[in-house]
Amino acid sequence: MPKFEYAPAPESRAIVSIKESYGLFIDGQFTPSADGPAFKTISPATEEVLAEVAEAGPADVDRAVTAARRAYENVWSRMPPIQRGKYLFRIARIVQERARELAVLESLDNGKPIRESRDVDIPLVAAHFFYHAGWADKLEYAGYGPVPKPLGVAGQVIPWNFPLLMLAWKIAPALACGNTVVLKPAETTPLTALTFAEICQQADLPPGVVNILTGAGDTGRALVTHPGIDKVAFTGSTEVGKEIARTCATQPHKKVTLELGGKAANIVFEDAPVDQAVEGIVNGIFFNQGHVCCAGSRLLVQESVYDQVLASLQRRLATLRLGDPLDKNTDVGAINSAAQLAKIRELSEAGEAEGARRWSPPCELPVKGFWFPPTVFTGVSQAHRIAREEIFGPVLSVLSFRTPAEAVEKANNTPYGLSAGVWTDKGSRILWMAERLRAGVVWANTFNKFDPSAPFGGYKESGYGREGGRHGLEAYLDV
Repeated sequence: MPKFEYAPAPESRAIVSIKESYGLFIDGQFTPSADGPAFKTISPATEEVLAEVAEAGPADVDRAVTAARRAYENVWSRMPPIQRGKYLFRIARIVQERARELAVLESLDNGKPIRESRDVDIPLVAAHFFYHAGWADKLEYAGYGPVPKPLGVAGQVIPWNFPLLMLAWKIAPALACGNTVVLKPAETTPLTALTFAEICQQADLPPGVVNILTGAGDTGRALVTHPGIDKVAFTGSTEVGKEIARTCATQPHKKVTLELGGKAANIVFEDAPVDQAVEGIVNGIFFNQGHVCCAGSRLLVQESVYDQVLASLQRRLATLRLGDPLDKNTDVGAINSAAQLAKIRELSEAGEAEGARRWSPPCELPVKGFWFPPTVFTGVSQAHRIAREEIFGPVLSVLSFRTPAEAVEKANNTPYGLSAGVWTDKGSRILWMAERLRAGVVWANTFNKFDPSAPFGGYKESGYGREGGRHGLEAYLDV
């Protein structure tokens, strides 16, 4: 059978205009940091410097919180809810109008394939703002009281894996409920958040309603601990989430939601449609290079079809194309940072040292940038680190099971509880499994499907609270 080669079809960088340097976005304007420090954001695919970005210190955090408090008390909380909804709708429309620019910028700064940022991330960003625009004037009819009460100023810290989408998950419900926001994007992916600040200006959003502070961990710590913050929303690692929970426990006026790590099980039964399941397995772990908190990083296959599923999976992985994130033919992009690449390598080496068998398809890695091939481990036991620790990379651990009860036991044998997938032809089995899996989201014969109206969140060390749907609105209301 002939092997077809795909000619490169890169998206043009000319449609984005990246500034040499960016300030902080406070009270509706871009401004330098008080102390003047800055950091560089680089392209993980080429290691080129994309821009220099201001780093917010405690004085900047205080300025932003003060601006957000002023906007909350004098403008946003007093504004008729239908008017707030119109601002959210306007933001959604501008996101759609600038979708191509935002997609290219996201892939440049993050490393993810343009097909994902173009076809998944940016459309979902607009969808979240449209969805919450519709909620703004309907909260009282949903049982939140004759005058739904917002919490005040929300301090939000988001990760680098879905930079603009996580921003939308946080900002859209907060604004719809009448809160104002101070948000800190991840230090490795600040550019789309800063472009969103421009969109806020373009939408004539009142000054201070949304403030964007760039920086690293110290900036996030200063934001979370600021006494003027009424609500903390964090998406990121379990370790940092625990630190935030401990800190906020000493400030009982703060409401907290945490969306943390995961180690999801993708469970394939013998009656599952194998080809469909294999596509779901690939999407579950290799989408966004495995930089997904709900990634299906553990594959549990019923013994009777184990060899068949594994062989089909290996054939499918041999067709994946790794390379330039701006190439429309690319399936697997760059790892987001050198630090994350080092973590993936260390855990993969630990898997081999502990006796698991490692396999990757033939894959030529680019010379520059941060790259890791799609990788599958077989012969994995539940005691192995690769089966217990979140790798956050394109690495899949494969285990087997005999009975549904054994599948549930193995799937739940993790400190996490964010998501799971079940592949079977029996609807009754799907419901039986869903009742017993300790996971916030259980996908049936699919994986990694999201909608603004569906709540998302986890159990155990995957955090608490929900984002999306009316459950996510409650996180920003005094109920």
